Amino acid sequence: MAWNTPGSDNSGDNRPSRQRKPPGRGLDSLLDTARGLFGNGGGGILRWVGLLVALWLVFNCFVLVTEQERGVVLRFGTFSRVLQPGPHFKLPWPIESVKKVNATQSKAYSENVPVLTRDGNMVNVEINVQYRIESPRLFLFGSREPEEVLKQAAQSAVREQIGRSDLDTVLGSRSVLTTQVRQRLQASLKDYETGLTVTELNLPNARPPDDVKDAFDEAQRANADKSTAINEAQAYAKKIVPEARGDAQRIRTTAEGYKTSTVARAQGDAARFTLLAEQYKGAPEATRKRLWLDAVQEVLSQNRKIVGGDSKQILYVPMGERSGGPMTPGPVSVPLNQPELLPSVTATESSSGSTVPYVGRPTRPKTRDEVSR
Repeated sequence: MAWNTPGSDNSGDNRPSRQRKPPGRGLDSLLDTARGLFGNGGGGILRWVGLLVALWLVFNCFVLVTEQERGVVLRFGTFSRVLQPGPHFKLPWPIESVKKVNATQSKAYSENVPVLTRDGNMVNVEINVQYRIESPRLFLFGSREPEEVLKQAAQSAVREQIGRSDLDTVLGSRSVLTTQVRQRLQASLKDYETGLTVTELNLPNARPPDDVKDAFDEAQRANADKSTAINEAQAYAKKIVPEARGDAQRIRTTAEGYKTSTVARAQGDAARFTLLAEQYKGAPEATRKRLWLDAVQEVLSQNRKIVGGDSKQILYVPMGERSGGPMTPGPVSVPLNQPELLPSVTATESSSGSTVPYVGRPTRPKTRDEVSR
């Protein structure tokens, strides 16, 4: 082996010539190392295949499920188990395979559905449904196309519940209908084994079809007028019924008072008549005269003009007392200017005590009209 001498062209490189690497030999050295590991010929290819198979098995058996997903493991095409979020290992394909589904994502479905109400009115009802996957196993294997099943079940539930309600309920208070539709839809999804659950359901709008909108608005106005008339009638009834009851009570009270006073007056008259009958038995003449005087006094006290036998008019003029008390009538005689038409009638008693018979009224002179007749 020759060594470089000073002053040569190697610029001080004193290493042996076999230790120097020519440029571009680094990649070749790596390939040589790999060939040394696997050998040359057919044995080296098998080692490469084995390494690739090992790497494939490692990646195929390892499964990572995210937080939003659920993994459904199939063994020879049939359901085996459900993998929760996290790393997992399984048997290599084709023994086991994994299908991942998003179990936390909420999906929405909206559509306008024409529905016939119980009273025969057609309305377009808007449906808004939000749902998610509750059971990955049933979602994949429970029914075919579960989301399409949900759409059909939602429409069926809306038609069923609104078909049992009248138009006023559909247009007015839909909160009860919304609850009923949601319960019916959830029951249908469970019966059909869709693996879906309803998180929210709304019926935000209900309106008549455009073809009958004018007629529908007119009917609504008529219903509003009907409600107004009913409310006014009820208000009037609330006002007039208490007044009528008060009037009825007042009439009953007045009638009871009249009944009591009438009965008491009748009882008093009966008692008075009984006493008069007893007195009449003892002194009939005096009793009869006293009754006559009482009757005359009662009749004459009600008259303001009394004509006596002396052809004078007696007027009762109310005269008040000095103290300002109530006025009492006093008789005043006023001479008459007209000629006396009726003679005075007197009654005298005979010596025997009998009354002179009444000779009657003199004949009245006829007037000019009567003479012409």
